[in-house]
Amino acid sequence: MPLGLRRKKNKSRESSNLVENEEVGGHAAGSSVKSTVNGAGLPPPPANLRPKLVFHTQLAHGSPTGRIEGFTNVKELYGKIADTFNLSPPEILFCTLNTHKIDMEKLLGGQIGLEDFIFAHIKGIKKEVEVFKSEEALGLTITDNGAGYAFIKRIKEGSVVDNVKVISVGDHIECINGKNIVGTRHYEVARMLKELPKEQKFTLKLVEPMKAFEMLEPRSKGVKPASDNKLGTGRGTLRLRAKGPATVEEMPTEFEEKAVKKVDDLLESYMGIRDTELAATMVEVGRDKKNPDEFAMALDEALGDFAFPDEFVFDVWGAIGDAKQGRL
Repeated sequence: MPLGLRRKKNKSRESSNLVENEEVGGHAAGSSVKSTVNGAGLPPPPANLRPKLVFHTQLAHGSPTGRIEGFTNVKELYGKIADTFNLSPPEILFCTLNTHKIDMEKLLGGQIGLEDFIFAHIKGIKKEVEVFKSEEALGLTITDNGAGYAFIKRIKEGSVVDNVKVISVGDHIECINGKNIVGTRHYEVARMLKELPKEQKFTLKLVEPMKAFEMLEPRSKGVKPASDNKLGTGRGTLRLRAKGPATVEEMPTEFEEKAVKKVDDLLESYMGIRDTELAATMVEVGRDKKNPDEFAMALDEALGDFAFPDEFVFDVWGAIGDAKQGRL
């Protein structure tokens, strides 16, 4: 089927506990695990045969350390963190790995290293700001937390938004011109902002992550698991999927890392979003496809909710090919 003619497709929780006065450096503990990847179409292993993975977590503005386990996607992860700290899941804006800071390079996406420490950033101050759109591009890059909250991942230096100092990286966009957009995907939020008329004012309602008076540094020492519970080399990752079970996989190869980064850059360039989970899925879909049309059809099958421009699909296909040939 020619690329331009392809058609879009229609589209037991475990307990958590706090660990008082435990010095941890951000690691996962569990039973001995060899890296496993579910093949396409294969059913997940029985629950009693799945590796038991335990991750340590804190609230980014400061809290005791908690242990969480038994989640298979981002929404369930937020639920486990909320249960641990007696929160409501919607209070969690996003998570970072191995840092309490609002560092978008450490943002939790579709993969968690088996020794990563999870910091949860929760809702802080609400603010409303009026912006004059003097240029077509606002200079914002949008991402989302996988559970219905779009937030600002990057602000371009010297841009319209950069000149509005009350707007910050990490701010959750709650409303645009009075319209509540909670539950709207990042690409739709980016489109809505792009379509706002030039030379007019618009209003944003934002929620910034809670900040501590004294930011706490991550603890430098980790609790060593018992020898019979050691996780192999410690270089695995837990891959969270929007559809299907989470899987334990090897660390990304050099090809995967370069290809995912390039595809994520293309998502930002074409759609104004960054989403490493989406980029990784596209690389996974395209790595064994023989031509752009086959790749486009596979994308429609795997990601039918997205209406990707043909030019974008060609560029993604080219980026995956470049990564395979070591040209990135």
